[in-house]
Amino acid sequence: MDIQPGGQLQPTPEADQSPELSVVLPCLDEAETLAICLRKASQSASSLGVAVELIVADNGSTDGSQEIARANGARVIDVETRGYGAALAAGISAARGTFVIMADADDSYALDDLGPFIEELRGGADLVMGNRFAGTIEPGAMPFIHRYLGNPVLSFIGRTMFHTPVGDFHCGMRGFRRDAIAQLDLRTIGMEFASEMVVKASVGQLDIREVPTTLRPDGRTRPPHLRTWRDGWRHLRFLLLMSPRWLLLIPGLFLSAIGAIGMAILLQGPISVGDLEFDIHALVYSHLALVIGLQTVFLAVFVRAYATTVALLPPAEASSKWLNRMRLEHGLIAGLLLIIGGLVGSIAAVASWGSTSFEGLDPSDTMRIVIPSVTAVAIGAELVVASFVLGVLKLEHR
Repeated sequence: MDIQPGGQLQPTPEADQSPELSVVLPCLDEAETLAICLRKASQSASSLGVAVELIVADNGSTDGSQEIARANGARVIDVETRGYGAALAAGISAARGTFVIMADADDSYALDDLGPFIEELRGGADLVMGNRFAGTIEPGAMPFIHRYLGNPVLSFIGRTMFHTPVGDFHCGMRGFRRDAIAQLDLRTIGMEFASEMVVKASVGQLDIREVPTTLRPDGRTRPPHLRTWRDGWRHLRFLLLMSPRWLLLIPGLFLSAIGAIGMAILLQGPISVGDLEFDIHALVYSHLALVIGLQTVFLAVFVRAYATTVALLPPAEASSKWLNRMRLEHGLIAGLLLIIGGLVGSIAAVASWGSTSFEGLDPSDTMRIVIPSVTAVAIGAELVVASFVLGVLKLEHR
């Protein structure tokens, strides 16, 4: 970029032809800080000898941000669909650079220090995340609850669920190879876009690296677009939805195991723990835990199959092999066998009642036949229905 008289920036012919780097800034009424962000990015790239293009993905500004962007050498992409993710996706799609660096247009990120990102990208990284905690967070730059609760907790959850080597999961300044991120087929249009990029890059086993960066106080006088609790929940919700294993499978297996163990013990008779005695009432709740747990496991399978089908998640090697081997008929046979077993047990319970001329029975004896019979029928029916649902999700489609 060339700095023209009056402080305005104009793209150099080389940057127009084959820019190595595209700097993409999402924008919604950023007139106060947009110009300084563009100047910082251009001057940093120029000092590094990097051919750069500046892109402002405008989300419907009414404060003249578009004119400011053009006056400072940026290409403006008008994005009708509202949302942080929608703006970034449009800007990235329009980028021509081999590498893309994205950041907010509020002058809080270190657009004057692009060097560490460029160095890692040239070194083979697919995604380079800024880490504000490993760098510098200037006084007043990050609210207390974001710094000590929101970001650390969400980053920990992201690392745990997706094995992501990232200490600052939600840093808004990051660089990446444009072709590598394009292959991830990012879909979300809101604040979840930032999380989706990291999650899919992790699941897709891209080369992810981190560099320290600086966060400065927001340069605007108006309130930020970010809403702490609303956007924090949206990020957490997205992480959970993108991990059916942690959201559904692991809790379902745990609950099923508790229920199965409880039933196995209590079917033999009541047990005492100190002054407490557990009998058929505990057996009923064990039945409930087993049924709900298995239903949750079935839902985890459905979610994983659906997420793979619509490309929200890439196929997981282990689950893909298991799902490919699973046939509708397998589930139907297993479910019907369980239902038949449950009905046989129910008939045995009725026969036992008949042997007493249908008089009153001791519930602690008869319920030890009835409850497992009902459990077998319930699980068998769930398995039959689940097999049909999974069959629908696995139908071949164009």
